[in-house]
Amino acid sequence: MGTFGKMVELSNQIPQGPSLDRLIAATASKQRRNITREQLLDLGLDSNAIKYRTGTGRLHRVYQGVYAVGCPPQTPAETAAAAVLACGPGAGLSGLSAAAHWGIWPRWPETPEVIAPRERRRRGISTYCTTLPGRDLRRHLSIRVTSPARTLLDCAPKVAAKQRIRMVNSARVNKWTRVSDDQIADIVARNPQHRGAKALRWFIEEDVGHRSESELEDILYPWCDHYALPRPVTQVSIGQYRVDALFAAEKVVLELDGWDAHRGRESFESDRDRDATLAAQGFLVVRITWERFKQDPRREAERLAQILAARRRTAA
Repeated sequence: MGTFGKMVELSNQIPQGPSLDRLIAATASKQRRNITREQLLDLGLDSNAIKYRTGTGRLHRVYQGVYAVGCPPQTPAETAAAAVLACGPGAGLSGLSAAAHWGIWPRWPETPEVIAPRERRRRGISTYCTTLPGRDLRRHLSIRVTSPARTLLDCAPKVAAKQRIRMVNSARVNKWTRVSDDQIADIVARNPQHRGAKALRWFIEEDVGHRSESELEDILYPWCDHYALPRPVTQVSIGQYRVDALFAAEKVVLELDGWDAHRGRESFESDRDRDATLAAQGFLVVRITWERFKQDPRREAERLAQILAARRRTAA
């Protein structure tokens, strides 16, 4: 019997029909187009049926025991979802993969990182075996993933200090994560021997209350401390506006301007309109650019100190 004849014979033994296709698609749609071998068997397929659908391109093997439906994974998130399924019940995306999925790290690692309660090695997946409590795992955008706080703990020793500050501050303000200082303190307290605990402790001991949305804002508190400036409140709302930093006692608003976020005529006009509205409410807006910050941080600090002192004298 030729190859075509074998395929015909095999197809006659396989559950067919649009209803089965819909069931497979419905299951996969909840898992970023992925489905496990066990799930296919539960739907009524056997080994021959799975082999047939793989041969005809309906299923595409991603990892051992996991298939993508319709076509191979098209995005890092689809590959990551398959990796979590491949590592079994209780597994979750972790490390830099989790950070990328939460949106607090700018790029996906080439190899998905997964944490699981059982040792299960899969080619093409970086696995770490440990059992996490339920509060340290979440489901985000159809993928089981470590909680934002646990993600920070796992990533802290893997990245440089500057990158760690950016990641934590992103997690503080990201709409999906909104990590609080209490959550950071909790994850550190529950995992004091973890390699990331020491690195995260700085954020709750020295950087407490800091919220920033840019690399420029990340360095604000260390800069204030170094030049003996009072620490402002960051990312605070004043009426309809949210400002980078506010020295409340002096009513001085500090805006840290990067070129990418403030270039163009529309941004130029919007910034000045906002400054005028805040001035009408008694606030003085001071703008410091990234270039000035880098070139002469001492000069900027001394000038800001003079402004704050003058505002205090005026208010007295």
